[in-house]
Amino acid sequence: MSESGEKLHKVLADHGLGSRREMERWITAGRVKVDGAPAQIGQRVSAEAIVEVDGKALRRQQQAEATRVLVMNKAVGRICSRRDPEGRPTVFDDLPRLHSGRWVAVGRLDVQTSGLLLLTNDGQLANKLMHPSTGLDREYAVRVDGQLSDQEIDTLKSGVLIDDVLCRFSDLQHYDGRGRNHWYHAVLLEGRNHEVRNLFAAVDRAVSRLKRVRYGPVVMPSHVREGRTAEMAAEDVKSLCALVGVPYTSPPKQNRKDTVWGKKRPSMLLPYPKVGPQ
Repeated sequence: MSESGEKLHKVLADHGLGSRREMERWITAGRVKVDGAPAQIGQRVSAEAIVEVDGKALRRQQQAEATRVLVMNKAVGRICSRRDPEGRPTVFDDLPRLHSGRWVAVGRLDVQTSGLLLLTNDGQLANKLMHPSTGLDREYAVRVDGQLSDQEIDTLKSGVLIDDVLCRFSDLQHYDGRGRNHWYHAVLLEGRNHEVRNLFAAVDRAVSRLKRVRYGPVVMPSHVREGRTAEMAAEDVKSLCALVGVPYTSPPKQNRKDTVWGKKRPSMLLPYPKVGPQ
């Protein structure tokens, strides 16, 4: 096994085939070959190596496609897997077609959670946005049964043990409500599976609605209706890449799509502090 070159799972992810973790699963399943031999986890490949995925050679010297990011207002009932044995609709249905590679979801939302989901054709960007070391927080609008007491809010911000892991909200603010239905905005630093629901369950509060409204600096645009997707303007994508420290590939000038209805696309980014190791 070569000790030089890039990690194979990173090469595959950077071609937009999926996340690094998913690429490792492909390698384990025997779907990837290097120079005609089955690939191995942790393998490094040189620029000259012939990489095949499902019997098809990877075009490693192809002209890089522009870095693109989609912002989806995910609807309840859609799943974040590419295929579902139960035949449920997925977030990958009806996305814009790519000339090469494919869309990668930045993290997941469970089937009953709606709101902001990012998708990109750049595997390196997706990995950086998801990785805990980058330090991007996530904000959710949460409807719960009844108004929380000050003690419950303190508990949820201080942290509770869930499956031997200390979980907590970095911020939790009452937003609106009356009677039994109250809305809160809750902020998490990582967003583990079902973490928001599990945290409220720890103080005996049932969550009846859950919607992600922000992912790091990216906010859900008000004009993107539930179930719809909008493309992030090139300047926003460039800023997002700079924030997390990954290269940005600009589109050809004739292919820029930074206007909508004849007007400049509104920014989807908020001012955000520097992220990653300081």
